[in-house]
Amino acid sequence: MKVNIALLTVTDTRTIDNDKSGSTLVQKINEASHNLIDRKICKDNKEDIITILKEWLKNNQIDVIITTGGTGLTGRDITPEALNEIADKHIPGFGEIFRYLSLKTVGTSSIQSRACAVLANGKYIFALPGSSGGVTDAWDGILKYQLDINNKPCNFIELLPRLKEK
Repeated sequence: MKVNIALLTVTDTRTIDNDKSGSTLVQKINEASHNLIDRKICKDNKEDIITILKEWLKNNQIDVIITTGGTGLTGRDITPEALNEIADKHIPGFGEIFRYLSLKTVGTSSIQSRACAVLANGKYIFALPGSSGGVTDAWDGILKYQLDINNKPCNFIELLPRLKEK
């Protein structure tokens, strides 16, 4: 099953032309035969992030939103705070598993990541680090499997039809 994905790079310094982590994700999305529905880039500004996410949350063609950037500890890193404002539910296991996987590639520096995931309006939103290594860890270690309907014993995609249940 193809998943429809929107990709947002949060950065004060990059453009689409030199957005290495975004380009890495585009390649991985294509390799997995998913559909990239939209791709945007915006500054580390909470209101701008929320505006784009809310627009995508209204788009019925989008199943999954992935952000890259803004998950660190500096004053400008505010992606998790933006997600908190629109989240219906948090998926704490995503960040926990991400940091566990990153421990193998960046050692104890993985503790500095605030990578996270939430559910909002029946869609998954994954906030990944801005580094190409971080997005590779997240995709290759988690998302590649959880966005695959054939992954057993379970996966995020089989739950999509039920995410808006009341």
